[in-house]
Amino acid sequence: MPPSAAPTLRQQRLGTELRKLREHSGLTATAAAALLGLKQAQVSSIEAGRYAVSADRVRTLARAYNCGDQALVEALAAMTGGRTRGWWDAYREHLPGGLIDLAELEHHAVELRVALSLHIPALLQTTDHARSMLREAVPPFRPYELEHRLSYRIKRQEILHRAAPLPYTALLHEAALRMQYGGPDIARAQLAHLLEVSEQDNVTLRVIPFTSPHFPGNGQSFDYAAGPVPQLDTVQLDTHHGGCEFLDAEAQLAKYRTVLDRMESCALEPAGSRKVIESIKQGL
Repeated sequence: MPPSAAPTLRQQRLGTELRKLREHSGLTATAAAALLGLKQAQVSSIEAGRYAVSADRVRTLARAYNCGDQALVEALAAMTGGRTRGWWDAYREHLPGGLIDLAELEHHAVELRVALSLHIPALLQTTDHARSMLREAVPPFRPYELEHRLSYRIKRQEILHRAAPLPYTALLHEAALRMQYGGPDIARAQLAHLLEVSEQDNVTLRVIPFTSPHFPGNGQSFDYAAGPVPQLDTVQLDTHHGGCEFLDAEAQLAKYRTVLDRMESCALEPAGSRKVIESIKQGL
């Protein structure tokens, strides 16, 4: 397959995991290339995600690297091929690459856990609420840019309503529920939407109230996308310049799993969380 000049996050992750397997085996890229009958440059391109590989090639590499974790090998084999062609592909010319990667990451995740302190999660926003938030961008989006961002954000929400909906847990601080983006009418409709979607079997919404004596994570917002095996989990952080940062090092994943677990320990149960949301809505 031809090399890719701009590999996606998924392609880069496959290459990174193959590099980890090689390094764990103690082989250099040169030694691995000689063992497999490849050029060293080919191995480097595969590990950089610039060269698409087949599922059989991944299994061959795993055998050469003495990887006995078949669940991981098969998960990596499932990531092979070129770019995933999904609805997000139509936005490649209009949005930053990180947002395209985020949509692809969510599509392939087996579970999503998010933590937010001042914003409603993008996947749970109404159209009016999302538009109000996007209008606050600095510098402001041009009208057509805003509409691209808005339609992209709403399209992402389909993973919660598809035939096999994504298991989704949102941990929200009470402060996020009290922010009145767009005014009280839009905020009231947003809270009503949260109450409605929280009744879905695949959606768990839990609130950390102001009265909680603990707030793990110091208010940092992030998404934790679980992969088919724990080694393929990914953390996504928003950046101040509007992009996305993706973390996948073992220590980083462990840290954010711990933060999520601690946040859940001080959050209200779903039923209690809905009562808080209803109370705030009634007060608007």
